Amino acid sequence: MVDRSDIGAVVDAMYACISGPAGPRDWATQREIFHPDSRQARTWLDADGRPAMLVMGRDAYEANVTPFFETTGFYEVEIDRHIDVFGNMAHVWSVYEARNDPADPEPERRGINSIQLCRGPDGLWSILHMIWDNERPGQSVGG
Repeated sequence: MVDRSDIGAVVDAMYACISGPAGPRDWATQREIFHPDSRQARTWLDADGRPAMLVMGRDAYEANVTPFFETTGFYEVEIDRHIDVFGNMAHVWSVYEARNDPADPEPERRGINSIQLCRGPDGLWSILHMIWDNERPGQSVGG
């Protein structure tokens, strides 16, 4: 059970439920911490260098990433976090590194998760929106 009264605990749980060796992920925790109407958006550049995006609800995200996780170890670790809160909404700017094995000396990728959370009538936080992008030539998390 995630302490959803704490924004940081929700973000930590998000990273924990997608990280691990090749095999199943903790989709029960994902359903606990993501709002039922949540959306996740992966962004990238297409073959012509134009911005592209895939927007998914909880079920679509699980279906999209399960084949990858079944065959590939993936460990995404937060390396920096900034939280802003106003009333019942919060924004987390979360810088991450991902490795296929936690012992790998260099990350396979780095990027930023932009996470919006809402506080429900029960006073608990849920992830409502999450969008992310990875580093690439000309774009780094350091500048």
